[in-house]
Amino acid sequence: MELGEAGSISVSSAKPAPAVLSGAHALRDPGSYPRAFLQPGRDGVRVALRYRREWQDGYGARGWKLEAAVGDPAIIASTRETGDRIPTSVLVHDVLDHLLSGFAVSGHRAEAMATVQLSERTASPVERDFLQLVDEDLRLGQVNGEPLASFLPADLLCRVPAAAAGDTGAMMRSLERQLGREALRARLVQRLFELGERGKPHARRCWRALGLEYGLRGRIGQALQRILQAADLDVERAGTAELCARLLVGNRACALQTDADAGAGAVRPNYTALVA
Repeated sequence: MELGEAGSISVSSAKPAPAVLSGAHALRDPGSYPRAFLQPGRDGVRVALRYRREWQDGYGARGWKLEAAVGDPAIIASTRETGDRIPTSVLVHDVLDHLLSGFAVSGHRAEAMATVQLSERTASPVERDFLQLVDEDLRLGQVNGEPLASFLPADLLCRVPAAAAGDTGAMMRSLERQLGREALRARLVQRLFELGERGKPHARRCWRALGLEYGLRGRIGQALQRILQAADLDVERAGTAELCARLLVGNRACALQTDADAGAGAVRPNYTALVA
């Protein structure tokens, strides 16, 4: 797929390196990823995954990562576990709401867009997630993927004094003094929602170009979660050190195809679930 005029996505046979489209590195063309990472087909889209019992990335977490995100230091491996409000795991979020929706796998702008996709897909409110991003990162002047000055909305940026320019911490402290803590928190949450809304047309185009039905995201996510629940439990019980797998995301069925030997033990070579 290539980005055409007016932001349209078209299918092509060329497979260049992942293309940054716009949005301060937040928007990507899923079809430009190498086939080793993502491969559209008649029965769905195959997404490469890697599992490790312990990742040597500074976090030491057990779990799965997108093969496309293995080199991203901001990505922590995830397991089958879900949150208290969201019925699918972080891995499902990374696959459906980031990768297939055409958003970068990390960065605050991309996360805002993907989180709105998650909210719609699962019918879960995400304001608490946005507040966490605000309190842990944005209020401290920490923005991944772009400079703080390009991330802030114009009505906040115009309030930043020239003396604070270039010092992200000073920029945010100045804004908090002017607006008050709660007003600033509320405006930053609103900014995340605004960015999330802007990403919707791009996500729809990406799903359509990949041959996936955008309206099935909720049911596809549930199917992927059932697969992950079974496969992750098996690799944990087996004490598997490392495993490569391909996740098939389809409109009718989803599957996880592993490189495990069919007769090797607890981990199966194939896990499937209907999209129902």
